[in-house]
Amino acid sequence: MHAPFDINEIISRAEAAFIGLAVGDALGAPVEFMTAGEIKTKYGTLDEIVGGGWLRIKAGNVTDDTEMSLCVARAIVSAGEMSLRGIAENFASWLKSKPIDVGDTCRRGIRNYMLKGTLETPFNQWDAGNGAVMRLLPTALCTMGDDELLQRHAVAQAHITHNHPLSDAACICLGRLIHLSVCGFSKPRLRREVDSLVAEHPNFRFDSYKGLATGYVVDTMQTVFHHFFRGRNFEECLVSTVNQGGDADTTGAIMGMLAGAYYGRENIPRKWIKKMNKNVMNEVSTLAAGLVALSPLGKGNLIHSACFSEDRWHPPPTPPIEGRGACNPSPLVDPNCGPKGEG
Repeated sequence: MHAPFDINEIISRAEAAFIGLAVGDALGAPVEFMTAGEIKTKYGTLDEIVGGGWLRIKAGNVTDDTEMSLCVARAIVSAGEMSLRGIAENFASWLKSKPIDVGDTCRRGIRNYMLKGTLETPFNQWDAGNGAVMRLLPTALCTMGDDELLQRHAVAQAHITHNHPLSDAACICLGRLIHLSVCGFSKPRLRREVDSLVAEHPNFRFDSYKGLATGYVVDTMQTVFHHFFRGRNFEECLVSTVNQGGDADTTGAIMGMLAGAYYGRENIPRKWIKKMNKNVMNEVSTLAAGLVALSPLGKGNLIHSACFSEDRWHPPPTPPIEGRGACNPSPLVDPNCGPKGEG
């Protein structure tokens, strides 16, 4: 058995995930609902945080992806544990503040809580949007080291607004990818987790990615998977994702949290962090550390055997970007790597 992980490294990667979420949200927001062709015509390749778009957002500000994640994180840290009612109350206060953007399904679920006090919206065939998975990061961080806890809490937080099997499956899979990335696992190990999701829900297949980046959770996750497993560093993963267009703030936020956890804080471009709202950057870093401290891993409890697997790795130096936005397969990925169980 390996020695336990360095908790400082774990916290650093957790902070990188939350910073990456906000950066991805801010980078993608100006091109939300644009096509890849429209983005190319206007920007060439969007690789700067510029603001604007249909929301007329200020450069460095964030949208509902980050704001709802902050609602979840604040509730958990304040309560010292997972608190669905605390999360729902924060959602309600946020909705009353007239946020810059809020999805229809999220709005409906929050209003349902405000009117009835209900913490679980009923199943709805139209609830397979990406609004639950985009705010999953705080739940993943506070359950580090316990997969069963992750599954239970990921679905519970999702059902406040979204109750659909595909949304549930995406939340659980993304949570596991965050756990593995924060613990320093390789892309082939992460790919096996995604392959397990695809085996159970073939809708998520992305080997013949068609370029759809809509708010449908399947399209969203296919976009993230496609660009993550082909990207060679944080910047390339995120730039290629948001330049796909569509629901670019959300695909950017999800890619940002995953790539941030995987590549680490030092690989997030300083030029982007400097453009970000400083209050947001400070808060996400503080909350990330607090969430890890509340997790089974942070408390020093026994953690999942995967965290002591031979698959542990140390990321290579970030290579220069050649052909920005191009999707060249990563040398870290074995495309034939299928589900093989743990480690």
